[in-house]
Amino acid sequence: MNANEYINQFYENYDEEGRLLTRYGRVEFETTMRYIRRYLTEGARILEIGAGTGRYSHALARMGYAVDAVELVQHNIDQFIEGTQPGENVTIRQGSACDLSAFPDGSYDVTLLLGPMYHLFTEEEKLKALSEAIRVTKQGGVIFVAYCMMDASILQFGFMKGNVQSLMERGLLDPVTFRASSTTAELFELHRKEDIDALRSHFDVEQLHFVAADGYANHMRDTMAQMDDATFDIYLRYHFATCERPDMIGLSHHTLDIFRKN
Repeated sequence: MNANEYINQFYENYDEEGRLLTRYGRVEFETTMRYIRRYLTEGARILEIGAGTGRYSHALARMGYAVDAVELVQHNIDQFIEGTQPGENVTIRQGSACDLSAFPDGSYDVTLLLGPMYHLFTEEEKLKALSEAIRVTKQGGVIFVAYCMMDASILQFGFMKGNVQSLMERGLLDPVTFRASSTTAELFELHRKEDIDALRSHFDVEQLHFVAADGYANHMRDTMAQMDDATFDIYLRYHFATCERPDMIGLSHHTLDIFRKN
């Protein structure tokens, strides 16, 4: 199968909407929304690239913003449309993060690239997706880019789930540097902070934040599920207070690179 076929097969059988409603998923969602809200201005136009089932697009449209969305997977688009409420100023079209030719230069105040970098495996594809997101953003606009992090995945999938030796045997984990690699069959591309910094360095942008979007939450799913509401609220406050600490970045499964177009 090619990359798009793997992606379609995965999302047709995966409840992404449900994931963001779990306690650990809520940490990621609430953190991302918290930072998006910092950069919203009255009348801001928003583009979400790789919108999935629309969790972020719908939330922003329900706040009164005009949102355009692009999504590759038809199954996700169907769910996005089904979840649209009357009065939402939102559009959805099928497309790739690497080709936003349907959108003019400098059209959006805020551009969200919250999923595509998970599934792009070559530097050429990654740079093209970043270039397109930056191109369609207004000068001075803000771009949010999400990544899956390497070491959190090694710790959880490799060690906690007992797959580390298999990963080494399959050539997906270097036994000296412990750098992981992925193919389209593994579906998710993994990064370290230096990889993300290198990608951003190709563009004339100003970094604003680098955020551990879910922090340690994915490592403590069972604990989070058993927390009472008061304890979970305290955890959220702790997470918000620490999510930009450099020593938290590598432990987070998802990170958020936020930068301004110069």
